[in-house]
Amino acid sequence: MKKDDLISDDFLKQFKTHEELTGFLKQIQKRGIEKMLEGELDSHLDYDKYQKSTDANVRNGHTKKKIKTSFGESEIAVPRDREASFNP
Repeated sequence: MKKDDLISDDFLKQFKTHEELTGFLKQIQKRGIEKMLEGELDSHLDYDKYQKSTDANVRNGHTKKKIKTSFGESEIAVPRDREASFNP
Protein backbone atom coordinates (compact mmCIF):
# COMPACT_ATOMS: atom_id res chain seq x y z
CA MET A 1 0.00 0.00 0.00
CA LYS A 2 1.33 3.41 -0.97
CA LYS A 3 1.26 6.34 1.46
CA ASP A 4 -0.85 8.31 -1.04
CA ASP A 5 -3.59 5.66 -0.74
CA LEU A 6 -3.98 5.99 3.04
CA ILE A 7 -6.28 9.03 2.88
CA SER A 8 -8.95 8.94 0.21
CA ASP A 9 -10.34 11.93 -1.66
CA ASP A 10 -13.76 11.21 -0.14
CA PHE A 11 -12.27 11.47 3.34
CA LEU A 12 -10.62 14.79 2.54
CA LYS A 13 -13.89 16.21 1.16
CA GLN A 14 -15.30 16.36 4.69
CA PHE A 15 -13.09 19.35 5.52
CA LYS A 16 -14.94 22.47 4.43
CA THR A 17 -12.59 25.14 5.81
CA HIS A 18 -8.87 25.72 6.18
CA GLU A 19 -9.29 25.65 9.97
CA GLU A 20 -10.93 22.20 9.92
CA LEU A 21 -8.13 20.74 7.80
CA THR A 22 -5.40 22.45 9.83
CA GLY A 23 -6.95 21.19 13.09
CA PHE A 24 -6.99 17.64 11.73
CA LEU A 25 -3.38 17.84 10.53
CA LYS A 26 -2.30 19.31 13.88
CA GLN A 27 -3.92 16.38 15.70
CA ILE A 28 -2.27 13.84 13.36
CA GLN A 29 1.13 15.49 13.88
CA LYS A 30 0.66 15.48 17.69
CA ARG A 31 -0.27 11.80 17.73
CA GLY A 32 2.62 10.94 15.41
CA ILE A 33 5.15 12.72 17.61
CA GLU A 34 3.81 11.00 20.74
CA LYS A 35 3.98 7.56 19.08
CA MET A 36 7.56 8.20 17.91
CA LEU A 37 8.52 9.13 21.49
CA GLU A 38 6.90 5.91 22.75
CA GLY A 39 8.97 3.98 20.20
CA GLU A 40 12.13 5.73 21.34
CA LEU A 41 11.35 4.80 24.95
CA ASP A 42 10.73 1.16 23.90
CA SER A 43 14.20 1.13 22.35
CA HIS A 44 15.78 2.88 25.33
CA LEU A 45 14.28 0.44 27.85
CA ASP A 46 14.77 -2.55 25.50
CA TYR A 47 11.21 -3.86 25.90
CA ASP A 48 7.81 -3.04 24.43
CA LYS A 49 4.94 -1.49 26.34
CA TYR A 50 2.93 -4.02 28.40
CA GLN A 51 5.81 -6.50 28.49
CA LYS A 52 7.50 -7.47 31.74
CA SER A 53 10.86 -5.91 32.42
CA THR A 54 13.70 -7.55 34.28
CA ASP A 55 15.38 -4.17 34.75
CA ALA A 56 14.62 -1.70 37.56
CA ASN A 57 14.27 1.13 35.04
CA VAL A 58 10.69 0.98 33.80
CA ARG A 59 8.08 3.32 32.36
CA ASN A 60 6.90 6.00 34.75
CA GLY A 61 4.02 7.88 33.16
CA HIS A 62 4.15 11.00 31.03
CA THR A 63 5.09 14.65 31.31
CA LYS A 64 3.26 17.40 29.44
CA LYS A 65 5.34 19.58 27.17
CA LYS A 66 4.42 22.42 24.83
CA ILE A 67 6.05 22.38 21.42
CA LYS A 68 5.93 24.73 18.45
CA THR A 69 5.24 23.11 15.09
CA SER A 70 4.37 24.27 11.61
CA PHE A 71 0.70 23.98 12.68
CA GLY A 72 1.16 26.13 15.77
CA GLU A 73 1.68 25.29 19.42
CA SER A 74 0.73 21.82 20.70
CA GLU A 75 0.85 20.13 24.06
CA ILE A 76 2.24 16.60 23.89
CA ALA A 77 2.64 13.80 26.44
CA VAL A 78 6.32 12.86 26.71
CA PRO A 79 6.93 9.40 28.22
CA ARG A 80 9.42 9.09 31.06
CA ASP A 81 11.30 6.36 32.89
CA ARG A 82 12.02 5.89 36.60
CA GLU A 83 15.73 6.63 36.38
CA ALA A 84 15.14 9.76 34.25
CA SER A 85 17.73 8.50 31.80
CA PHE A 86 15.42 8.76 28.77
CA ASN A 87 16.33 11.82 26.72
CA PRO A 88 14.05 12.03 23.68
